[in-house]
Amino acid sequence: MPEIESFTLDHTAVLAPYVRRIGVEHGPSGDAITNFDVRLVQPNEGEIPTAGLHTLEHMLAGLLRERIAGVIDISPFGCRTGFHLLMWGEPAVADVVRALTDSLRFIAEDAVEADIPGVSALACGNYRDHSLHSAREWAKVVLERGISQDAFARVGV
Repeated sequence: MPEIESFTLDHTAVLAPYVRRIGVEHGPSGDAITNFDVRLVQPNEGEIPTAGLHTLEHMLAGLLRERIAGVIDISPFGCRTGFHLLMWGEPAVADVVRALTDSLRFIAEDAVEADIPGVSALACGNYRDHSLHSAREWAKVVLERGISQDAFARVGV
């Protein structure tokens, strides 16, 4: 079985919240895709409830695309502590942190139900499982702690 980088990470040594560049893959034409670990909650100490995580996923999908070029996808970890963020090119971690911070600030301070995209039966496979209240509260927690640019130290918060 191939080695999966996420499963080799020492989850007991990281200090969430942080953004970490997992790696860069290059396609046959030389295109680069960068995978980021966007960790919002300390692993094995907590998790974002499903409805809040689902709402964060839907909102970040659009908000990040408005704030930083090259977003391909943002998908939640099964452990519910954060997201994989896939992007074209090799963006700097600091730029991702800025876009994420601004997006979470909008969710925490200004978002209303109408700002959540894709919450119909046509647009979402589990459209009833959303919570703006939970997403807002978790966004506030992350912003209060600050998002580090280093998974193992509180840098650039």
